[in-house]
Amino acid sequence: MRKIDNPFTFTTGTLGYPILFVLIIWLVYWFEIRFSVIFNSWGVYPRTVEGLKGVIFSPFIHGSVKHLFNNSIPLLVLTMALFYFYKKDSWRVLFFGVLLTGLITWTIGRPSYHIGASGIVYMLVAFLFFKGALSKYYRLMALSLIIVFLYGGLLWYIFPIEAGISWEGHLAGLTTGILFAFLFKTNIEKPKLYAWQHEDYNEEEDPFMKQFDENGNFIGTPKEEEIPIQETASDTKSKIVINYTFKKKKEQ
Repeated sequence: MRKIDNPFTFTTGTLGYPILFVLIIWLVYWFEIRFSVIFNSWGVYPRTVEGLKGVIFSPFIHGSVKHLFNNSIPLLVLTMALFYFYKKDSWRVLFFGVLLTGLITWTIGRPSYHIGASGIVYMLVAFLFFKGALSKYYRLMALSLIIVFLYGGLLWYIFPIEAGISWEGHLAGLTTGILFAFLFKTNIEKPKLYAWQHEDYNEEEDPFMKQFDENGNFIGTPKEEEIPIQETASDTKSKIVINYTFKKKKEQ
């Protein structure tokens, strides 16, 4: 029998890893402010060898507190959902998602430094939505609807509608998330079925149903048929035979 993965278990990593991820991003920004350094040059700079380092480092770099705050909350919520519902694939989705999103941005982006974790946010939104919709499982489909309700408005920012925003990074993340939703196969545990819900269920062979008559009235557990006990030859030989002798009383 094929083992089915059940990801719906809460572990310390479900909350711990997302918090650690967001905390590192805030620490990087604090380091910039505290020591008056700027890490923007460590972002993705398209189609240059030097700009490839941003594929890994750009998600940890932000240009302002507003930029950092706008990415922190959705990043925390979405990574928690990823580690809870897709525990088996969470690290693969996150690690390869960062790489592929960065590489696509490096390929299609404008000649400028692209920084921030918004590409990862778009990747997670797309992955969680499409994966849940494709699963046909009510919990994950409900998650997809929640994702649309909370972050559906992000779709507009995959187009160049506002200056200073890396729409290329958003588009790269969205594309990566959709690709991963089809690429990663996760076996979701289905709800357990009762005996009467199986296709091979036979009502006549069900001991429980035998307690009811054809009209649905409860008649109790049917009594077992009595089997007559027959003596065997060995039983007969082992019996003790007692003989009684009667004597007539003498007449006086």
